Amino acid sequence: KKISDVLQKSAPKPGVPADLQNLLSQHFGENRSVIEIEELKLSDSCFLPANDLTHSFSSYLKEICPKWAKLRRSHKEKKSVVMLVLCSSALRSLELIKSMTAFKGDCRVIKLFAKHIKIKEQMNMLEKGMFHIGVGTPGRVKALVEQDALCLNSTKYMILDWNWRDQKLRRMMDIPEV
Repeated sequence: KKISDVLQKSAPKPGVPADLQNLLSQHFGENRSVIEIEELKLSDSCFLPANDLTHSFSSYLKEICPKWAKLRRSHKEKKSVVMLVLCSSALRSLELIKSMTAFKGDCRVIKLFAKHIKIKEQMNMLEKGMFHIGVGTPGRVKALVEQDALCLNSTKYMILDWNWRDQKLRRMMDIPEV
């Protein structure tokens, strides 16, 4: 059976905070102490409802980041972003970048995915320029962090495009590589 066959027959239920908590526990459970596992638990206040169809992506970002203009102005660090948006694919990343134009204004956005962009190019861009928003795939973001090209210390917002489904009806959490 293919995952798309199973997903087509089931009603597409949206992801919930417990899904992410379960994934974190499964992934880190064996390698961490009880205290470290406890630190991985995120409170419900860390999660915002995303299935509200009354919002566009820009209006959703405006609602969850009311002090964005102040954060944007105060951000001066290179090799870092204030907001990191993780998507399951490069095409979805481009779609979200286009849909956030009303929110981002004059912010600088960097594309953090592998499709047609070499990692060395992204490393150079991060080193030389200052970016406010990074939009990309988990694999590329992980590679950039591991190579010290992307620092997450000044990241204030992380948005997971958790419930979006690709052509095969998979969400980000359904893809084993992610």
